[in-house]
Amino acid sequence: MKNLDNPVRDLEAGSIDATFDATRTDDTRIRAVRPLISPALLLDELPVREGELNLVERTRTDIGRVLRGEDDRLIAIVGPCSIHDHDQALDYARLLKRCADDMAGELVVVMRVYFEKPRTTVGWKGYINDPLLDGSFRMNEGLRLARRLLLDVTALGLPAGTEFLDLLSPQYIADLIAWGAIGARTTESQSHRQLASGLSCPVGFKNGTDGSVKIAADAVLAAKSGHAFMGMTKMGAAAIFETRGNDDCHLILRGGKTPNYDAASIEAACQVLAASGVRQSVMVDCSHGNSSKQYERQIEVGRDVARQISAGERRICGVMIESHLQPGRQDHVEGQPKTSLKPGVSITDACLGWAQTEPLLRELAAAVKARRAAA
Repeated sequence: MKNLDNPVRDLEAGSIDATFDATRTDDTRIRAVRPLISPALLLDELPVREGELNLVERTRTDIGRVLRGEDDRLIAIVGPCSIHDHDQALDYARLLKRCADDMAGELVVVMRVYFEKPRTTVGWKGYINDPLLDGSFRMNEGLRLARRLLLDVTALGLPAGTEFLDLLSPQYIADLIAWGAIGARTTESQSHRQLASGLSCPVGFKNGTDGSVKIAADAVLAAKSGHAFMGMTKMGAAAIFETRGNDDCHLILRGGKTPNYDAASIEAACQVLAASGVRQSVMVDCSHGNSSKQYERQIEVGRDVARQISAGERRICGVMIESHLQPGRQDHVEGQPKTSLKPGVSITDACLGWAQTEPLLRELAAAVKARRAAA
């Protein structure tokens, strides 16, 4: 029997000038392609309400004022290293909300709601990528769960912040984000700098994984400028975006080979920012390299920052704290049910427990009061 298909080249019957088949060179390593919901459909399915819009808009304005030195409060980005459970995230949000209300005069509290996790090699990539934690990569479900959680958190009156890692995911959730971060692995990426230039929220750029501040200073400068790049619209169509630039960007010190949160490091970082011609606003990440990946050392870092603020330091605009309901971390084993995990414990980086977090926030708030009183 004659072969119906040429294994080397696909020839359309009756058409000698048909488009040449390129399957030998295109998508050769793609295992599957599945449909992705459009941002417009998801936003229609899970719309934002007026109250949540007002909260996001007001918090963005407040953060911008802090960055410009027009508001003497401290920005506090606080919450789990990553989200893996909706109900536990809401339990945490309720605790943080009460604390945020008590300290609203000193702290602009934003809950850390991270859905995407950069990996050094391989591993679980976050709630959007694999929401069921079983390797099924139900990303449409992950996007729905992520947006639903943001709506629930903001409905409590608590603004949310996240890291922007995937270049398409902001179209699904960015309207609910009060503050965003670009991580240490992507700060040097031109695509992420372009993305930040068009985001409607303030954005922090982390120093490089080796501790380089110049990389992040360059990123802040680049994001202030307008750019043109390819992307996806809310309707899911490819388009060319032209941005105006984002003036509400700042540096995040997260440590590197050595910590960089002390007064000398703050001064050195601000000199780099000044030389780059950008605002001297510095946020300190109490975790990662600054804690030498020992989660309880976040308390030591936070207290050092509080002492600097009490002494009158005004260039520190904020802090980041990795915190969950319970301290530490646990391993998730793919294939095991989510119910086997301990509730309220991180499955990525180790976090402070809430019992350790609230006193640290109160110390930081007291430091802002002390600086204000001495002014």
